[in-house]
Amino acid sequence: MAKEDSTAQFAERARSVQTVVAEAKDLAAVFEYAADITVKQGGDTLAAPGIQGKERDRLLEVCRAKGIELICGELRETAGRISTGLTGADWGIAQTGTLVMDSKSEDIRLASMLCETHVAFIKKSRIAPDAGTIEKELSKMMKASHGYLAFISGASRTADIERVLTIGVHGPRELHVLIIGEDGQ
Repeated sequence: MAKEDSTAQFAERARSVQTVVAEAKDLAAVFEYAADITVKQGGDTLAAPGIQGKERDRLLEVCRAKGIELICGELRETAGRISTGLTGADWGIAQTGTLVMDSKSEDIRLASMLCETHVAFIKKSRIAPDAGTIEKELSKMMKASHGYLAFISGASRTADIERVLTIGVHGPRELHVLIIGEDGQ
């Protein structure tokens, strides 16, 4: 399957489980998007534990300009205050519209699960047609010391309370996936 076909299939499948999918030129566009969605939804904090160095400085500038507190590092003490979580994804699986994230860091897990809105970004080149295509990579990730993989398909949902579908009980109410083109940094 061609890369464009995988990307289109990923977007279609992700949207089928109420994921918002958009393209982003680069990380700067991802940062603007995450800050804008936080403000739009009335939030005041953005947790981005995986963003480091110059990118973290750039994100901090964006957050300050929009009046948002950027939370990085130890999230356990601030977990109840996370409006938006911003994380990168390691892989996307087109067949199911699923993100795969190396979540051995507790902060990554907290940022992606204890927020109202999770914004994830992934490079187009990291979207595979199916899980079998990246079997070796997934196996390596699972065998890594203290490995913890998260497979995320849509916002949190459950129907175990009287078989009524409820969104956001065990995690974010919304999932936004931004796909960065090949030229994006």
